[in-house]
Amino acid sequence: MTLKPFLLFLLMITGVNLAQAQEEQKHSFYVSGELGFGNYYGLDFSYNYLYKEKYSFKLGYIGNIRKAETLPHDYTSGLFNALLLGFGTPVDQLKHFQLGAGRIYNLNKKATIRVNLSVGLGYSTIKEPGNWQSTGSHLLQENYTWEYDKYRTLSLIINPKIEFPLSRFYGLTLSPMVQLNKDRTYVGIGVGHMIGLLRSKRVPDPAEL
Repeated sequence: MTLKPFLLFLLMITGVNLAQAQEEQKHSFYVSGELGFGNYYGLDFSYNYLYKEKYSFKLGYIGNIRKAETLPHDYTSGLFNALLLGFGTPVDQLKHFQLGAGRIYNLNKKATIRVNLSVGLGYSTIKEPGNWQSTGSHLLQENYTWEYDKYRTLSLIINPKIEFPLSRFYGLTLSPMVQLNKDRTYVGIGVGHMIGLLRSKRVPDPAEL
């Protein structure tokens, strides 16, 4: 799984600038980033738009990895890979570019706790190692070679979030997530943060929700 830190940083800066430029109470923009824990480990970055603090829309990227399920039982990474803290070890990868929409429900009058019931579609890439070939036991190098199998599919992404906009511009998230497609399933929970314009100056009247 490869992410480009510069592009992610640029997204965050863009989100903050847009947040500071907002004058209309109907619109909110922010970026969010989360770490995911489940049957894969993952990163979730998304660009979010709220309309009237009731409806949410997002565009994002999710990258998941796990220990390769086809890894031979006698596989050893070698000393060189060990020095890299295992980053060269083959892994199963599940990646998505996602589009989602949801409904916001505030849980308190100050609008500092809310639920974002989000569902979306993902354009998914599955990449897994296969065609393992033993090279014998080596101290410095791995004792197997392999090739990655790669294919694409569509996924249903169910991602209800509990959001804590602690201020207008910064907040925390707790988000169960299910990613479903015909080949693989991810079930887990994410924790992260939000940066941008998270809510308008006006505190919504519960009767409007």
